[in-house]
Amino acid sequence: MGGRSMEKMSFEVRKAGFSDIEEIRILARDSFEMYTKNAAITELIAPLEETYEDVKKAIETTDVFVALYNEEVIGSVRIQIKADNTAYLSRFGVSSSHQNNGIGKILMNAIDNYMRELNITCLYLHTASRMFSLIRFYYGRGFYIESTNNHRGYIRALMCKKYEWARSGSSLDNICSDNARCS
Repeated sequence: MGGRSMEKMSFEVRKAGFSDIEEIRILARDSFEMYTKNAAITELIAPLEETYEDVKKAIETTDVFVALYNEEVIGSVRIQIKADNTAYLSRFGVSSSHQNNGIGKILMNAIDNYMRELNITCLYLHTASRMFSLIRFYYGRGFYIESTNNHRGYIRALMCKKYEWARSGSSLDNICSDNARCS
């Protein structure tokens, strides 16, 4: 059996634990340094200043998932579940040395499965509207731009993914309209 096929099988996605904190913190900082550079963001964004305690609190208060390759954290994402059966995705990042290898898709598939388990109706996230590669990635995963704002000094797109299983008998596409906030 060739080594490459065995390597492909060594990816894992699981909920983060306290032993992952430092790797998550470093991954988020590195990912968001690249994000701010590529999106021409001049304002300081929170992941660049995140501490060990900040990540620990996130693990305690939200659902944090990690993607592992040979026991190394190479991707991470946070999900905050809301009382209205929606969720908010944040701090989504993949290490620069593992990008464009399907890790983001693997993480998003795990999140979709988790949303199904919880019967979440819509998943929201923000991303820089100037990041065409990210906008395209999210569109490919079923998200649509619901609105934009400039509250943080750059144009951010609020993106929404409406889950089909949460609908009662509707066959429309996964679209969140401005009028219907995925309810």
